Amino acid sequence: MTIRLLTLFLLSLVSLSATAAEALRASVTVRTDQSGSVIDPGIYGQFAEHLGRGIYEGVWVGENSPIPNTRGLRNDVLAALKELGVPVLRWPGGCFGDEYHWRDGIGPRNRRPTRINTTWGGVVDDNSFGTHEFMDFAELIGAEVYVNGNVGTGSTQEMAEWVEYMTADNNSTLAQLRRANGRDKPWRLHYFAVGNETWGCGGNMRPEFYADLYRQYATFIKTPRDNKPQHIASGANGSNTEWTEVLMREAAKHMDAISVHYYTLPRGAWKEKGAATRFPESEWMSTFTRTMRMDEILTNHSKIMDRYDPERRVALLVDEWGTWYDVEPGTNEGFLYQQNSLRDALVAAVNFNIFHRHAERVRMTNIAQMVNVLQAMILTDGPKMLKTPTYHAFALYKPFRGATHVPVEIATAEYRLDSESVPAVHATAARDKAGALHIALTNLDPHRAATVELRLPGQAGKALQGQILTAATTDAINTFAAPDTVRPVPFKTLKASGERLQIELPAKSLLVLSQR
Repeated sequence: MTIRLLTLFLLSLVSLSATAAEALRASVTVRTDQSGSVIDPGIYGQFAEHLGRGIYEGVWVGENSPIPNTRGLRNDVLAALKELGVPVLRWPGGCFGDEYHWRDGIGPRNRRPTRINTTWGGVVDDNSFGTHEFMDFAELIGAEVYVNGNVGTGSTQEMAEWVEYMTADNNSTLAQLRRANGRDKPWRLHYFAVGNETWGCGGNMRPEFYADLYRQYATFIKTPRDNKPQHIASGANGSNTEWTEVLMREAAKHMDAISVHYYTLPRGAWKEKGAATRFPESEWMSTFTRTMRMDEILTNHSKIMDRYDPERRVALLVDEWGTWYDVEPGTNEGFLYQQNSLRDALVAAVNFNIFHRHAERVRMTNIAQMVNVLQAMILTDGPKMLKTPTYHAFALYKPFRGATHVPVEIATAEYRLDSESVPAVHATAARDKAGALHIALTNLDPHRAATVELRLPGQAGKALQGQILTAATTDAINTFAAPDTVRPVPFKTLKASGERLQIELPAKSLLVLSQR
């Protein structure tokens, strides 16, 4: 071997040794001397659309079903969602909402008309799940209600009459009709949206046209004074700030909130989005690089809103978000059924952290969707049900609901793959009403554990207990045969040494710590 070759060989060994010895390190300082905005529980909202098996089978099985149910709503799903504590639920769409006519879904079920769901799969919807069933469902799981009105194929009169039907406490014809259909007292209507995705499936409108239309429709949303819903305008598609600019300029004083929709597509293309499982590491990376765009999207929309609404009265709602993959092989493409892996749980965690940082403006989000559709909390197969990794991510973050955001400062190594990189460690913190501190740490590196130095100024000696969510592989899933493959497990109790403590955070993991 020549001297040159020997030198190159030795240099390569040194390089390999350095790479192997390279530690993934991060420091996270929780600024306990500062506080941010209250994290609205609505940030952990859900979305249930008439789409695939999201409603029918997923939630509604009918009173005569052999699947145990309460007034037609399946008991296992009710129990899981009640345990999760769903703060707010959006219904009936989505794109379906702009072809939904509410009168089709009231009265005796055997007399309700059947309609073709032309948006999702071309299947027949028998309207057995309508206003009464939805409101019953929301009450049983303890959720506030977010109803989406039909602008695309509806009218101001139809929308106004639906609101009256739900909220009237007098003896009007519509109030009497509601009573005849089994509901004496009006329902509490918390949020009401004028249309959905009016830039696309909701009508392919220009922002100027929709701004005028919104003002018209919102004028006729009339309710008793003690049952006034927040009025929500159909907002932008992702980074389209022009839409927000026009809506805020022309209609801000008529709205309480404006929405924005953003989905994470691993490949960034709608025709070939990428698979939910058995994906290459390149799609693990691209999933997170695209997920992190949420921060920029919220920042840019908020800047525009600040110009027209410096007091931040109008909320920014992310009422559709989550991962969107190619459907599972062999399933109806219009049903949007996809598996849910550890990757999805970490996507949820990254988004939660972003939402917390924007909590002054972002007061509700609704992941798409709750059961059997896209990034679901729950999957069902006939009488069988399981909780997904995303369900567990939502459960781990429950202590942050209603807590006050505490800023964090992060210095972290990066997770790199080819020409792409993301910060390896992500974090968020908040202090609850009782004064207890809660911290979430996420390691996105799929290979290396992270040694995290957690700094807690002024919190010396405080014990932290936690739960950790991780798995053997990046695409680990829960199945009906093995429903607990991905689930949280206790993390050892930690006690600070002075104001610092060191945590070994496993690769591809989510850890939530709480003071006790």
